[in-house]
Amino acid sequence: MRFRLASRAVIAGVAAALALSACGGSGEPAKTAAANAKGLEKTSIKIGALPIPDSASLYIAKKRGFFKDAGLDVTIEAVVGGAQAQQALIGGTLDATQTNYVSTFLAVSAGNKLKIIADMYQATPNSFNIMVPKGSSITSPAGLKGKKIAVNSRKNIGTLAVTSVLRTHGLKESDVSFVEFPFPEMKTQLENGTVDAAWMTEPHLTAVQKTIGAQKLADTMVDSTADFPIAGVVVTEKFATDNPKTVAAFQSAMGKAQQIAASDRKAVEEVLPDYTKIDAATAAVITLGSFPTSLDETRLQRVADLMVEQGYLKEPIQAKVILPGNPG
Repeated sequence: MRFRLASRAVIAGVAAALALSACGGSGEPAKTAAANAKGLEKTSIKIGALPIPDSASLYIAKKRGFFKDAGLDVTIEAVVGGAQAQQALIGGTLDATQTNYVSTFLAVSAGNKLKIIADMYQATPNSFNIMVPKGSSITSPAGLKGKKIAVNSRKNIGTLAVTSVLRTHGLKESDVSFVEFPFPEMKTQLENGTVDAAWMTEPHLTAVQKTIGAQKLADTMVDSTADFPIAGVVVTEKFATDNPKTVAAFQSAMGKAQQIAASDRKAVEEVLPDYTKIDAATAAVITLGSFPTSLDETRLQRVADLMVEQGYLKEPIQAKVILPGNPG
């Protein structure tokens, strides 16, 4: 009898040990179907995002439970700019990030294998403007020669858009000095004269007009940049390859949120105060871009082509290389 009891105890102990090992050693959380009924390869994702309207669908998806319904636990982490966020992505501290497409194509041209898995934002008139202080002597983009212009990142969508405007007024990129500041800091830099102008988006455009009387010098989304693709969600090619079900779940949740953002401005206004720190009254009057509901290769190709034209890219890049399912 004692032998039988001992044998049963041993068998039970082995079974328990096998069960623990199946869940991962050293207390690691279980992966795939064992821990996740939906069979996702990775259920917890950290994604970078700027505190600007471009990110609205991320916050809609989180607030309305779309990520949770898809089996995902998504943490949104504030970042300063697309270029810096991509470094965190490549370095492995972020699983995904909002980024501007200029930064994406530059990273790909440098040999990084990246994939855009969701489109987020497209420019509309007066959604990205060059602002100058109240009473500035600069009354035309031509007057920016030799001046300092604040952008949130060098060599990204801001500098490309500003340079496009400069070219229509007889200037080159080298005729101005671009200075990096996070969007929230630009008001102070304009006010104290650190910079002569600033490339800004909402809600900061409205804020600087209301608080310091800043004035619009030029809309940067005109002519070659009219209706320009601005931002999307990027992951590394390895992440997309290793986690196809996770990516599909994320895309499904984002697709629902993007549809809402595209058709219901009130839904965007509702989340803006949560992450941009503006009040509801300001959210109701800011100028918003548009929220594309599908990834479009032709639309993204415009970015790469303008980058070649302005010398940002030495060789042409086909937009399809940054889309899932295509070799990078």
